[in-house]
Amino acid sequence: MAEHRYTHGHHESVLRSHTWRTAENSAGYLLPELAPGQSLLDVGCGPGTITVDLARLVAPGLVVGIEIEPGAAVLDGARQTAAEAGVEIRFEVGDIYRLAQPDRSFDVVHAHQVLQHLPDPVGALRQMRRLRAHGGVVAARDADYAAMTWFPRIPALDRWLALYQRVARANGGEPDAGRRLYGWAIEAGFTDVRPSASVWCYATPADRSWWGGLWADRVVSSALAEQAVAAGFATAGELQELSDGWREWAASRDGWFAVLNGEVLCRG
Repeated sequence: MAEHRYTHGHHESVLRSHTWRTAENSAGYLLPELAPGQSLLDVGCGPGTITVDLARLVAPGLVVGIEIEPGAAVLDGARQTAAEAGVEIRFEVGDIYRLAQPDRSFDVVHAHQVLQHLPDPVGALRQMRRLRAHGGVVAARDADYAAMTWFPRIPALDRWLALYQRVARANGGEPDAGRRLYGWAIEAGFTDVRPSASVWCYATPADRSWWGGLWADRVVSSALAEQAVAAGFATAGELQELSDGWREWAASRDGWFAVLNGEVLCRG
């Protein structure tokens, strides 16, 4: 199995996006399955904003958030977010392929925007299935980059998408994961899979400024930029052109951007 390499990294422009995520805007398909007292594992919890929301809904159940990146800053931020919200969550460094927890440890095993970055998403789902308690559920949601759509059609954004897909695949990931979740879940052995889809849409002036601004920064300053240059996929000058394209899109009065996300609820 290829070594894990996270395409985005944890630059401020990345965390700006991740800390925006809530259970409401990122896990709506899962919410009807939650009940007080359930135990929950959040795989790839990042800064913990979704984890905190889920913990509120299953309290007083045990909630564990794991993040493979060993950097303390991300999990320290998650712990602070949980403390400020007044919820108890155990945040740990952990690798979904190598977790020591016994079989059937959690009623809910959740992963948001994680499987697209893994070299073996089916293997990860098998591990999530192993950890799911009898009668529990495994939930996963991932974006589908090829299905992203926007207006106006600024050429620099087409080049951004092609570059992102190239870097992500060089890292062993699958950026068009959303459309593959259903098939991956079946291959992982689930016999009862409920597929769905939902979107994030950025079109108001505030949303355009936020979304366009964070990507304008990300393509020149994050791990994505470093990896693209190191691999010879782009020069610093070309990345700056992509950044300028994002700012052009954000400034468009009729700018609109939609991110399609695939989702699965898995039992059986």
